[in-house]
This record gives sequence, structure tokens and C-alpha cells, in this order.
Amino acid sequence: MKICISACGKDLDSEVDPQFGRCNFFVIIDPDIESVASIKNPGSEASGGAGIRAAETIARAGVKTLLTGSVGPNSFSILSEAGIETCSGIKGTVAFALREYQTGKLAVLESPNASTHSGIKKS
Repeated sequence: MKICISACGKDLDSEVDPQFGRCNFFVIIDPDIESVASIKNPGSEASGGAGIRAAETIARAGVKTLLTGSVGPNSFSILSEAGIETCSGIKGTVAFALREYQTGKLAVLESPNASTHSGIKKS
């Protein structure tokens, strides 16, 4: 089962990025085969539709669980339709967030927890 974590960098030591649609990378972990990969988020520099592009990207990658901070309504809709469980409350490094998920400490989102979009790219 592939787990995706929104991140600032490409590996387990990277800091998590709580902003789903505009994070720099998605770190994808498959605990079953002990693999770690990263994908550049095409939404990170998009002028619009960042969350939609991000959601479509991880759905195509076969992700089953997303760990992030905030997800807007458009992203959430796509993630839900793709059968991707979304958990919030991530912090620290990607490795730390993964451990928090594996020990059941992250909340599963039942609805979006961000407004439509901020339209602002963080620096």
C-alpha cells in the first residue's frame, strides 16, 4: 500500500510540507516492499488548479493514503473519488510523519480542511 507525504524535499529526512496543493514534492513510501520514491509536485508552481493537479498526480501514482496538513475542496473531491484516504496533522520529518501514521496518531479527514485556495505560493 503506497503512502504519500507532502514534503519540502525528496527523502525521509525532508521536512513535511503541510500544504498539499503547493508542496514541492510528494515522498511515496511502500512499506510492503520497503521502497521510497519522490515525485515533483506539478501544482507547486501552477498559477491555478494546483490542488487538482497534485491530486491527479498522486492518484496516477497508485497512492492509497495521503499524509498532509491541509486539503481544499477540489483536491479532496478528487482524492475521495480515487479512494485515497487523507490524514492530517503532519509535522516534523517525513520519517516522523510516517511513524505517526503507522501508530494511529493522525486524524483521517472526512471533509476538506482548507478553503478553496489561497492563491499564494509560499516562499
